Amino acid sequence: MARSKKEIGTGFITQMDRYLFGEGTHYQIYDKLGAHPKNYKGKDGFYFAVWAPHAAAVSVVGDFNNWDPDADPMKVLETSGIYEAFIPGLKEGELYKFAITTQSGKVLFKSDPYAFGSEYRPGTASITRDISGFQWKDNTWMTKRETQDLTTSPLSIYEVHLGSWRKANREEKDGYYTYIEAAHELAAYVKDMGYTHVELMGIAEHPYDGSWGYQVTGYYAPTSRYGTAAEFMYFVNYMHKHGIGVILDWVPAHFPKDAHGLADFDGQALYEYADPRKGEHPDWGTKVFDYSRNEVSNFLIANALYWIEQYHIDGLRVDAVASMLYLDYGRTPGNWVPNQYGENKNLEAIEFFRHLNSVVNKQGHGAAVIAEESTAWPMVTGRPEDGGLGFKFKWNMGWMHDFLEYMKLDPYFRKFNHNKMTFGMTYATSENFILVLSHDEVVHLKCSMINKMPGIYEDKFANLKVGYTFMMGHPGKKLLFMGQDFGQFHEWDEKVALDWYLADEPLHKDLQDYCRDLLHLYKKYPACYSQDYDWKGFQWINANDADRSIFSFVRYSATGRQNLLFVCNFTPVSRPDYRVGVPKSGNYTLILDETHGSYKTGDQKIVFKAKKSECDGQPYSIAYPLPAYGTAIFRF
Repeated sequence: MARSKKEIGTGFITQMDRYLFGEGTHYQIYDKLGAHPKNYKGKDGFYFAVWAPHAAAVSVVGDFNNWDPDADPMKVLETSGIYEAFIPGLKEGELYKFAITTQSGKVLFKSDPYAFGSEYRPGTASITRDISGFQWKDNTWMTKRETQDLTTSPLSIYEVHLGSWRKANREEKDGYYTYIEAAHELAAYVKDMGYTHVELMGIAEHPYDGSWGYQVTGYYAPTSRYGTAAEFMYFVNYMHKHGIGVILDWVPAHFPKDAHGLADFDGQALYEYADPRKGEHPDWGTKVFDYSRNEVSNFLIANALYWIEQYHIDGLRVDAVASMLYLDYGRTPGNWVPNQYGENKNLEAIEFFRHLNSVVNKQGHGAAVIAEESTAWPMVTGRPEDGGLGFKFKWNMGWMHDFLEYMKLDPYFRKFNHNKMTFGMTYATSENFILVLSHDEVVHLKCSMINKMPGIYEDKFANLKVGYTFMMGHPGKKLLFMGQDFGQFHEWDEKVALDWYLADEPLHKDLQDYCRDLLHLYKKYPACYSQDYDWKGFQWINANDADRSIFSFVRYSATGRQNLLFVCNFTPVSRPDYRVGVPKSGNYTLILDETHGSYKTGDQKIVFKAKKSECDGQPYSIAYPLPAYGTAIFRF
């Protein structure tokens, strides 16, 4: 291909661009750095720009110049550490990297940190992509999202690993579904089951399948495992048209040491802290972003906005927040560096989160940022101006741990551990919590949800139905990992598809039908979600029935109408003489139980009239024969 040599001073990156980038406030820096189709001096081609301030020289290499570092050198823009070049004649779909000559004379071949596309693994090259021009047709969804208050709305999340949700019967790309194939089948399943959102693991490009997408090398590139950037846009657009939100897992905590990635990008620590006591995670063998460097924080904050603005993503679930907040996270004494006050708080990471969340709150069109934070750090969902971190929601890891410890117990021993199920209510309104049963709980010999349950075959399903009912009634939004709604037996394995044939087996189908009923009931009744973070929305009827391992509580709607009474029996002992206290007189209509599922239109209504008879400290009560592992939800 006949091409001219390097172009000098194109003007595509202005002095103002460089200033804002240096300040850490160029929120569309991805429009400038990376690779972009341009017309320059009357010629079409691609413009390349990369930040490499420690480099002695940088060039663009690819198939188009036989990967020759001398063929297309880049020009450094003064005082910014940014190198640029325009190469005429290049089209979309070209493989490329940056050849970075270090101060010691070594040449590093690095993928583009801002690339919109990457080569399918094990290839590591970036790909020239034009992400403009997609015809979005989700205006109704996006308009609603801008004004919706998610904290008072239903939010039930289906967590999905696209590569192992289902597999196609083909050898190409390990049988991965494409983004387009996944969109159609996943939307149909999620809509049928009643989830409101999907959360996708591992969409940003990553070299190693076994990292599940949590060791990222291409922060701006939807993984090529399932298709192109435009095809991922199709996926999100399709989900939105069918009323389903899309949340992405996002990893600003750390990145891998792969030679083509961000580690020692220009021959020195650039994206990571230079001091290994801050810049390396010993547990994971990864590098830690240097949040004190404005350009690095800008790279990450712009990346969050990129997914929200360019792909209409509805939320980002931030992975491993605790590892960012604590300087001693995973580090032994003497192998971490205290902050200026001698504490273990990473002040730069705190400021990063406040900056990130403030910007997303202003510019994110209603998108949510969610923290996976496993400690008691205060005010994770508090406002930055009040000293909080500014997240919209926080995963409730404490509730998850207590819930699973209780559920794994033989029913006989549950009476001695009753407080595990009630403790979560003591702090339920301290943050905007999401109750999570995620992928992390069904791997690494932890067993699938169904195999965590005690008892013989049938008992496992009965236990899980009671557990899910308690979860759906407990204050907090909901998340459930794929396969756990139909009782996937084996632990999750990213290499193989879920055992969908199980959903046709009687007990598995019954569990799936029951989960479907719970999810649709949850969406139907505002009592389940409208006052999740307000004490007015919840009342224990009996939190102390440890001997019988029965929990009863009320969820109140903001209007005081169509409130719900939940009763859950966590033992295989039936209670034919059971009586439960209720707060007021009137009729209590049974709308779901463990054998029937939801009572729907056309079903005979089962109505209980409250009697003036004190029980559970309430002035009224109803008698209800509670079966073994019985569940009951009453509307009043």
